[in-house]
Amino acid sequence: MNIGDTVKLTKIPDGVPSDNAQLQTLFRNCVGKTFPIVAVDDGLFELHVGEVFGKPAEHHQIWVDADHLKKIEA
Repeated sequence: MNIGDTVKLTKIPDGVPSDNAQLQTLFRNCVGKTFPIVAVDDGLFELHVGEVFGKPAEHHQIWVDADHLKKIEA
């Protein structure tokens, strides 16, 4: 997967703290949605997900590894 590819978030990463309601909500609302990869750093992929919450895409970002993403073929 590369910058510009469209991916679907398939699940919440295990490292998201279960006691952090804000992060859990952020990731839960993104699961099943598609986003372009904005950046790649050390095996993690940056997604801008603000549009899920009615904000500009770059308002919220998440970083996830490839195990939590599915590439969407054009």
